[in-house]
Amino acid sequence: MGFREWWVASRAPLLNIAVDEGAGPPVILLHGIASSSSVTFIHAVPLLVPRHRVIAIDLLGFGKSPNPPDSGFTLEEHVQALARTIRSLRLKTSVTLVGHSLGALIGIRYAAENRRRVSHLVLVAPPVYMPGNTMIDPVERMQMDAYRWLYDYMRSNQSFTTAGARALSRLSPFKNLLDVDESTWRAFSMSLEKCIESPRTLTDLAQVKVPIDLLYGTRDPFLAPSGLRVIERMRGVSTTRVEGQDHVVRPRMAEEIMRVVDNPSPPTAVVDSVTV
Repeated sequence: MGFREWWVASRAPLLNIAVDEGAGPPVILLHGIASSSSVTFIHAVPLLVPRHRVIAIDLLGFGKSPNPPDSGFTLEEHVQALARTIRSLRLKTSVTLVGHSLGALIGIRYAAENRRRVSHLVLVAPPVYMPGNTMIDPVERMQMDAYRWLYDYMRSNQSFTTAGARALSRLSPFKNLLDVDESTWRAFSMSLEKCIESPRTLTDLAQVKVPIDLLYGTRDPFLAPSGLRVIERMRGVSTTRVEGQDHVVRPRMAEEIMRVVDNPSPPTAVVDSVTV
C-alpha cells in the first residue's frame, strides 16, 4: 500500500458496531444492502454468542453508520471503512467473517486484501452477476441481462423503489428489514451500482486463501445460477443449499451459519455441494 492509499484508508469513517457480545473466537457479521446488522442477523447472533465473540457491523451508509455526503459508496470505500473499524477493535486473533448479500461482496474483497486478519469466510446469498455476453446459454444470458435491467430501473426510479421497499417491509416478519428512503437513497443506489453490479467479485474471490463456505436458499430470487456455479467450482469452496429459504436470514439459515462457523471447510480441497 502506497502513502496515498494508506492516507485515504486511515481517514475512512468508523462504522457503527451494532452488536459486540460473547467471548471466544471472534465472528464479524456484515449485513446486506438497505438493512442493518442487528436486523439481518437477529436469529444468528443468539446462536453464535455462547461460543464466540460476535461483532455485527453496520455498513457504510446503512443502519447507524456514517452516511458521508461525498462518498461514492464504491467497494473500495466500503472495504476501507470496514478495515479501519476492524483495526479499531484491536483483535488479537484472526476472525471468521460472515457476509450476507452486499456484505458478502465486501467481505470477499476485505479477505482478499487482509489475509492475516481472516481465518474463515462465510458467504450467505452472495449476488454474483457476470456480464451477459460471457454466457453461452441464451437463457442464462437473458437472465443475467434481466437482473441488470431491473437494477438499472430501480436506481433510475427512486419513488418506485422506495415504495416497493416500504411495501415489502410491511409484509415481512422482520421489523425494518429494508431501509430505503431519502436519507439512505444515495448509499443504496450507488452501492447497488458500484458493488453489486460489479464484475470484479470472482477475481477478488480467487485471491482468498482461507476456507470459504457458501450458503444460499433454493428460493432466493436474487441469485443468478450461473454465478453460483462458478463459485461452487472454485477450490476450497463448500456449498450448502438450504431448501425452502429465500434471501432473508431466517431461523433455518441462521442455524446453518452457526454450523459452518464452527466447522469450516478445508481450505484447499474440492468440496461437494450438499443440500439440507
